[in-house]
Amino acid sequence: QVQLVESGGGLVQAGGSLRLSCAASGSIRSLSAMAWYRQAPGKQRELVALIIGGGSTNYADSVKGRFTISKDSAKNTLYLQMSSLKPEDTAVYICNAKGRTWYRTDFDSWGQGTQVTVSS
Repeated sequence: QVQLVESGGGLVQAGGSLRLSCAASGSIRSLSAMAWYRQAPGKQRELVALIIGGGSTNYADSVKGRFTISKDSAKNTLYLQMSSLKPEDTAVYICNAKGRTWYRTDFDSWGQGTQVTVSS
């Protein structure tokens, strides 16, 4: 199985920055895509940013120019650098990873999430 553990969330004032990390471990042969989602109270989970195996990235319109997704392939770790944070960015940020295991099975794993709270 593949496990994802997020870290780096916390409380920050509007305009501030945070860097989230997501460490993937387990029987990972390859990662085809990793992504950050977020879910605010009473709202549906939404895609924040996505990075595909070759390095291509995609962002939600609401975070373009403020957030940057990146990964360290050697460490199987995903990052999300968040800048110019707004109160509406407050949510639980959840990591997702898709790929293939050494057992030649596909996986689609989710982390537990890390809380980000932006005060006005």
